[in-house]
Amino acid sequence: MNSSQLMASGQRKPRVAVVFGGRSSEHAISCITAGSVLRAIDREVYDVVPVGIAADGRWVLESGDTSRLALHGSALPAVDGERAAISLMREEAHTDLVVSEPGQPPQTLGEVDVVFPVLHGPWGEDGTIQGMFEMAGVRYVGAGVLASALGMDKAFMKIALAAAGLPVTPGIVVTRREWEADRGDVLARVESLGYPSFSKPSRAGSSMGISKIHDASEVAGALEEAFAHDPKVLVEVSMEGAREVECGVLGSLEGPPETSRPGELRVGGDHEFYDFEAKYLPDQHTEIDIPADLPADVEERLRAMALRAFEAVSCEGLARVDFFLMPDDSVVINELNTMPGFTPTSMYPQLWAAAGLTYPQLVDRLIQLALQRDTGLR
Repeated sequence: MNSSQLMASGQRKPRVAVVFGGRSSEHAISCITAGSVLRAIDREVYDVVPVGIAADGRWVLESGDTSRLALHGSALPAVDGERAAISLMREEAHTDLVVSEPGQPPQTLGEVDVVFPVLHGPWGEDGTIQGMFEMAGVRYVGAGVLASALGMDKAFMKIALAAAGLPVTPGIVVTRREWEADRGDVLARVESLGYPSFSKPSRAGSSMGISKIHDASEVAGALEEAFAHDPKVLVEVSMEGAREVECGVLGSLEGPPETSRPGELRVGGDHEFYDFEAKYLPDQHTEIDIPADLPADVEERLRAMALRAFEAVSCEGLARVDFFLMPDDSVVINELNTMPGFTPTSMYPQLWAAAGLTYPQLVDRLIQLALQRDTGLR
């Protein structure tokens, strides 16, 4: 419904709370994403409330100044934890946003119709905050509790995808407890995969804590780097010679989810893989081809697998499915991301822009999908 229709009907504009920041190591990336989403939402159609979660977990009513949330050189943005506190208050038939300032009575901003959580990493993308929204009876953008948890934990995600008959990258799980108890056994298990391999935190994103392991001398340092983000680490075979191809999945207002044409990432310069700097910092020689140059049958297979992966973890709203395309045209799923990078220059929005869906239209589609969904198990 557009603004003219709203005014004619006498209805108020739907209130959208954009929640960002959070306690994970991806706090800054979430802030950057939020700045893009806040700029894209049509204020004539929606009432928008920016809600920041500081690094220590405090919820605050953030500024509407999106320039604060931009990446300036290598300086990373953060939520201002000193601002007025904000919370969700469940009433009999709805949930309100309530602001509390020292020495002042609580102020109700009104009912929240939908939350757009642009949180990356643990305590936001992993089902925890989705569970809170479910308990509060609040509609929200994106995957539910189970899909979010599976998408965040790459080890369990691979189990779910493999159970659905989908090919995944071979690898092992190493816990900090196992590493501290018997390093020799862990080193032997890593050795059995062969080199090169990759170590990565099981429950982190934005390429945080990922290392390429070229030989046995690099195993300890790579594991310690990953353990700095998560006590559970994946070590996976390096898919040498593979092309990195990604496909977007987007819920439809009517009918089944849609898939985008795949896009390909090509990383140059001094980067051996698509690390944090290659993703987010300027002048890092990362090139994106949309659509990827693929034979028609390979593209069709990728898109079908992306949809199967989306359904295998009971995903909703959106997801980006990342593939390794091997030289023999065999396909392996690297991972599924339930809240992919979402700035206008991120792969997921670019995939849909190439399909004719602009960034503001994509944001609007996701909000409309959330407004349509039921809360709980209805």
